Amino acid sequence: MGAILRLIGKWLHAGVLEAGELTHPDKGTPQGGVVSPMVSNIFLHQVLDDWFVKDVQPRMKGRCFVIRFADDFIIGCELEADARRVMAVLPKRFNRFSLTIHPEKTVLIEFKRPPSRDQSAGGKGSFDFLGFTHYWAKTRRGYWVIKRKTVRKRLRRFMKEIWTWCRENRHEPLQEQYRTLGAKLRGHYQYYGIRGNFKMLEAVFEHTERAWRYWLSRRSHKGHLNWQKFVDSLRHKLPLPKPRIIHSI
Repeated sequence: MGAILRLIGKWLHAGVLEAGELTHPDKGTPQGGVVSPMVSNIFLHQVLDDWFVKDVQPRMKGRCFVIRFADDFIIGCELEADARRVMAVLPKRFNRFSLTIHPEKTVLIEFKRPPSRDQSAGGKGSFDFLGFTHYWAKTRRGYWVIKRKTVRKRLRRFMKEIWTWCRENRHEPLQEQYRTLGAKLRGHYQYYGIRGNFKMLEAVFEHTERAWRYWLSRRSHKGHLNWQKFVDSLRHKLPLPKPRIIHSI
């Protein structure tokens, strides 16, 4: 235990290097830092998990649950009155440990299955969790189910990063570009490749092909690469990994 505490202390005091400048924040952990999930689990296990099971659930009139990953969590309540009670006491619980909850991301949402006669799930709410938008939609047989798709903000950010990478590395050897783009796409599919999200994966794949062709065409003033030439010369010889569902959940 002592070794873990010393390691955490080194992480917290190591500083953050941004744009070549080293800073030492006086509180919190770096955004995206490897220590963040560990510290979150250590703190929130007592602050949230144990407290919810021992103190909150016995006082609820309906069923309720908590799902947490690092510092992101969802609390589901069967009854609206229970949800409002939890929402009122949650900030006080966190303040006891000098922690705060995000004032904009922490919201109360009515998320329940619409009546079967409704053709639209309008007004029934949707929420973002771990990079996915959860929403109600109908199956081909007409049943309401919860579906998930990539959060629009995450999708736009990944596409922008692909565009920027293709622009900055357009003069690199084709084989190196191909390997890197393939690795980026496979990594994206590994996380976002869940059932019901195939259209978003297709959008990422098509955008990557367009970005790659666009910036390869600008390697020199004589190197214009139209779409047909791109298909004939690169698409068949260096095919990018196509979208596929990895997780059937």
